[in-house]
Parts: sequence; structure tokens; C-alpha cells
Amino acid sequence: MNKLQVYNRVFMDCFGVGQEQLTDQFVYQCVPQWDSVGHMGMITAIEDSFNIVLETDDIVDFGSYTKGIDILRKYNVFINE
Repeated sequence: MNKLQVYNRVFMDCFGVGQEQLTDQFVYQCVPQWDSVGHMGMITAIEDSFNIVLETDDIVDFGSYTKGIDILRKYNVFINE
């Protein structure tokens, strides 16, 4: 799997959504599963999938599918490349 597929799989597995839902509109609490507990599960899955440790500020700021892509660049994880 490429990095985009891995990233998408985390969201699909953590939140039980289809790939077609992963757009700019996919934001924190847009589905019931993305609550505070779901958020931390998703963060753990992201960290495990890309072998990184996110800083606290980045965990808090990781409020959307697209914002996450921007945050991961800081950790040299380039999703769309």
C-alpha cells in the first residue's frame, strides 16, 4: 500500500466510513465515532502506521482529514506524493 492508502485505511478502520467520505468535509465529530476517544484511537493508528510520535499540539490540531495530511508533512510523511 502507498502512504495515501495507509492513511485512508486508518480513517476507514477507525471511523467505519467509506473512502468516498474522506474529503475536506471529513472533520472532527462529523461522524459519531470521531469523538475524543475515537480521536485518540485514530492518532495511535496514525503513529503506528507511519512509525512516528505526534507532538501534543499536533494531536489537538489534527481536526480534519485534510489537516492531518498537512500535519504529517512535519514528520516527513508525504501522503499525496
